[in-house]
Amino acid sequence: MTGKAISSIATALVVGGGIGGMACAISLAERGVAVELIDLDPDWRVYGAGITITGPTLRAYRELGLLDEIKQFGAVTNRTRLFKYDGSHMLDLDEPALEEGIPANGGIMRPVLHRLMQSKVRALNIPVRLGITVSALDDNGTGVDVRFSDDSTGRFDLVVGADSVFSGVRDLAFPHMKPAEPTGQGCWRISIRKPPELDSAEFFLGHAHPCGITVCAPDMIYMWMLTPHVERESFMSDEEMFETLKELLADFGGSAGWIRDNMSKDDWINYRPLSAALQPRDWFNGRVVLLGDAVHATTPHLASGAGMAVESAIVLAQELASTDDVPAALLAYQERRFDRCRDVIETSVAVGALQLQNGDPSIHATMLGDALHRLSNPF
Repeated sequence: MTGKAISSIATALVVGGGIGGMACAISLAERGVAVELIDLDPDWRVYGAGITITGPTLRAYRELGLLDEIKQFGAVTNRTRLFKYDGSHMLDLDEPALEEGIPANGGIMRPVLHRLMQSKVRALNIPVRLGITVSALDDNGTGVDVRFSDDSTGRFDLVVGADSVFSGVRDLAFPHMKPAEPTGQGCWRISIRKPPELDSAEFFLGHAHPCGITVCAPDMIYMWMLTPHVERESFMSDEEMFETLKELLADFGGSAGWIRDNMSKDDWINYRPLSAALQPRDWFNGRVVLLGDAVHATTPHLASGAGMAVESAIVLAQELASTDDVPAALLAYQERRFDRCRDVIETSVAVGALQLQNGDPSIHATMLGDALHRLSNPF
């Protein structure tokens, strides 16, 4: 990343070492801010299968200087193919090429992406403290006194809460906000070797349980499937998740059918209920500000949750560099991000509602295509 140095703040604490938090720490550090990053996980791990990376998200990662690494260690394609659930081809999604050098879409295994970002954090000599979070924040207008969960303290010119949909920073400093709301859907994911004929992203529509496949490496993919969420009294065992997903795929043809017939109990399978929230303004309180899932949590329907977090991190750094007036910079950040994040969340939730109604797959395709065109606009 290149850009004007930040003179409005000298120090910053970033709470949360996920995609949004790391993107924020990188963006601020590269503009001259002394950043400290903390994460509650003592091992700074990440769980999950692959992650779909749209063209707009790849553009944001280029701003962080990570596009070449994502291309090297992930997979990029230039189309998404839409099928009916039985495997019959519907159309290829009209995905705009943003600019030369940025593929239409791609994917990467989530642990690989985190390792790439962690390496960038370390290369910038950003101090990382693990196994702690914040327990108290005292903002006096010129800085924030922080008490950490290990009873240590610190003072920072800015505190950024990028600590997930369950944000503790949000709970401490933003009483007007509420937890994300369930959408009524759950998401299944499986990581598995690539079907032999697969060469692009694929969606399978027209079924009560739509699914999609993202290529994440030369020989690996992950598949997601969305189903109505039913509350359970206990967690599913690995055996139960395997058998349930196999049954859910019973009607599917094409690559989805191949996955059903070739999946094994050694493949990573996960299920989680979905929730979403666009938190009301203001996204900042004094010198405490939120980004990522802490303030604009979305569902995976547009594959844009990570992209929105990275964009927000970049915009926050840009606005802090544009003025020495910190409140004005935080307001400008909020106003640049609010409507774009709202579009992603509202469209994603609307697509999910259509799926719950087993709606017309052509409407689904149009909603996806239109949203991707809007997201191609500069952030």
